[in-house]
Amino acid sequence: MRQEELNRLRWRCTRRAWLELDLLLGEFLDQRFAGLSEAQQRAFVVLADMDDHDLWPLINGVEESEDAQQAAVLAMLRESRSMSRPAVEAQTSPVVNP
Repeated sequence: MRQEELNRLRWRCTRRAWLELDLLLGEFLDQRFAGLSEAQQRAFVVLADMDDHDLWPLINGVEESEDAQQAAVLAMLRESRSMSRPAVEAQTSPVVNP
């Protein structure tokens, strides 16, 4: 993927309506995207282009993708989400004063 395309993808991944998706997709792009096959990279781009309300149920496993490559990428996203959940929750949790 050309740098210009990667920059556009980074923008789509980190400028979303939902902060948790910003964090998850941005981290996944930085840490795992380069190691994906070309087909998986294309699937990730399709997922990143989805509306948050359509993507969130796929990431949560409430809905499943019929596309095998998307399903593989979604499984990796779920794994990344479960591994980074404490960090994401710390960044998105409200501050509570004792």
